[in-house]
Amino acid sequence: MWFIGWKGPSGFSASSTAQQVTHGIDGTSLTAIITGASSGLGLETTRILAFRGVHVVMAVRNVKNCIDIKESILKEIPAAKIDVFELDLSSLASVRKFAADFNSSGLPLNILINNAGLMATPFMLSQDNIELQFATNHLGHFLLTNLLLETMKKTVRECNQEGRIVIVSSEAHRFAYSEGIRFDKINNESEYSSYFAYGQSKLANILHANELSRRLKEEGVQITVNSLHPGTIVTNILRHHGYFNAVANMVGKYFLKNVQQGAATQCYLALHPQVKGISGEYFTDSNKASPTSLAKDTKLAQKLWELSDWMLLL
Repeated sequence: MWFIGWKGPSGFSASSTAQQVTHGIDGTSLTAIITGASSGLGLETTRILAFRGVHVVMAVRNVKNCIDIKESILKEIPAAKIDVFELDLSSLASVRKFAADFNSSGLPLNILINNAGLMATPFMLSQDNIELQFATNHLGHFLLTNLLLETMKKTVRECNQEGRIVIVSSEAHRFAYSEGIRFDKINNESEYSSYFAYGQSKLANILHANELSRRLKEEGVQITVNSLHPGTIVTNILRHHGYFNAVANMVGKYFLKNVQQGAATQCYLALHPQVKGISGEYFTDSNKASPTSLAKDTKLAQKLWELSDWMLLL
């Protein structure tokens, strides 16, 4: 159990759970997409949003396994509205198919939670020949968000209700490569560091959120975009590092957040009225926080956007 109970201006702390930060909120008019929804933080976020009445679309790699997970949620919450769509963020073709299927489904879109991620993998390339962590954690979500924006804008116009995009980053963004984003070395295996590459992808998440927020504000669209650090949590994200994963699971219950606490900030940003109209911010423990100077660099954010656009054309 996380032992720090200091409450920030929001009234919540590191020990607050997703259920606590959404207490009393009615989400029955809302539809949300959650990536990586079948395990860890994504599953808890799915459960809580469904409990609050939100129609949840679980975007997952393994649909067959997720059907069983959906059924277990429905046993706990019989009134839950849940759909399961296939999405592999490491494949741009899969991202495009998911977006096409969702956009043609007729469903509205109020909330998009870019939650899925890989951490500190050995050097690997995605199906599109892009370093896997950058491809999955950033580029797949970048494309997904862009392809869903028109549906979200349409929902905002028709419902006259703010749309929200929530991007899960990490304090690991502080430990990216020294230059932040290695624009000309994304696929450089000889200089690859699994942890720095993870930090780079998490820095990219914040830069993406900030630049998208700026563009939407400029456009006058009622959609907010915020990024967050969920906390240090015991999940299976370190599965590529067996020793560290074993140690984390052994001692984590004493020093790390549990999943219920780890999902709190993204649920807070998705649903809480306190953050209405707030965009382009970085949160931790359901309170505003300050990321690194690189994460706040507007020119770096614009350059990353241009690189991401270019990579999607390859």
